[in-house]
Amino acid sequence: MNPLGVVCVVACLMAGALATPSSSRQNSLKPAQWLNPSELEATPSLDELSLEQVENMPLEKGAKLMRKLYHLSQINYSVEPNFVPSPSNVPVYIFNSKGEKETCNLNNYVDIAKEKPKFGDQEVTVFITGLPQSLDDVRKANSKLIQAYIQRYSQQPEAPQGEDQSKWENEKPVGGHLVVIDLGHSITDVERYATLNVHQTGKMIAKTLAELEKECNVDLEDIHVIGQGIGANVAGAAGKAFRDITTHKLDRITALDPASHMAKDPKVLTGLSRGCAKFVDAIHTSALGMGTTRRVGDVDFFPNGPCQGVPGTRNVIDAQARATRLFAETVRPGNSHNFPAIEASSLKQYRNNDGYGKRTYMGIATHRDISGDYMLEVNEQSPYGKRTPARKQKSYHGVHSYEKN
Repeated sequence: MNPLGVVCVVACLMAGALATPSSSRQNSLKPAQWLNPSELEATPSLDELSLEQVENMPLEKGAKLMRKLYHLSQINYSVEPNFVPSPSNVPVYIFNSKGEKETCNLNNYVDIAKEKPKFGDQEVTVFITGLPQSLDDVRKANSKLIQAYIQRYSQQPEAPQGEDQSKWENEKPVGGHLVVIDLGHSITDVERYATLNVHQTGKMIAKTLAELEKECNVDLEDIHVIGQGIGANVAGAAGKAFRDITTHKLDRITALDPASHMAKDPKVLTGLSRGCAKFVDAIHTSALGMGTTRRVGDVDFFPNGPCQGVPGTRNVIDAQARATRLFAETVRPGNSHNFPAIEASSLKQYRNNDGYGKRTYMGIATHRDISGDYMLEVNEQSPYGKRTPARKQKSYHGVHSYEKN
């Protein structure tokens, strides 16, 4: 959309539909057939809507509005990808295992990282945010993820529930650094969220990741890129661009509720998909809200099935941020196996114990030798993982071996 708003777009669509022969009118109206005139009049344009307003809407209302905006944006690709943040306006925070924080920006964070002791010798997690931390639900979720990684990098791991504690007594902290690329800081309103040029922004970040690998001598297998919401789409674009720059793939991209991508150039294949990294996993917590039902990874997890928001979420911002909270829970030592999941095509199939038999854990310990859609149920409040063993299925098509993570 543009400052003229949604109504103008729909008006053009309806006018075109009236001029279309009746035999093809049904298809031409399909994207907006669920809108009536009163709904059109009440639908705000992108530049009239703030993210704070969306956060203050009840879940169902906000989810319905965001789906409207998405579907309308796909009519003739009416939303142009014309927003690319300046690198100097994208804050970057580097956390070490002691929780010490270094503040820089996308222009210079590689130079700062290069001076960090052991930076290239340990695990590096790069977290690309997708919404501003001025939103309460986003700030709290991001803080949980940061705290979880500090614990992961500093504390002795604990044995997952049900495992022999003695086998874990000599385990040492993983060690590493967390790099937060706060792209969400630049996404200050719904218009910027919708018009973000994912392709160009991803290329911009990919260039810095290539510099990080080269200048800091980081092993590719030690780099894990995590994208939140629209930041997950950017992570996918960065993965493709990284391969073009270096001829190598990123090792892993994790998408935390990848967003519905409004602004698209139909001539450019962009965003997140299998192949953007050696392994791509996704957690969908608002597939029918700000997220997407589309399978984007090697493994896609749908807690409580495709929904507007998982249990306990109050609004679509909270629903999108819940994926960050779920993943953060698995990062904390001793919690990597909190979310057993079953391959299934629907939540009903999962609940009927009629899945495909393959099992894994959602989160940091996801197995990389599987693919498909996976279902599970989560709690409304923390701890979110039910911590129950994966269910025995009626039809089991092979034994999946587990490794400790």
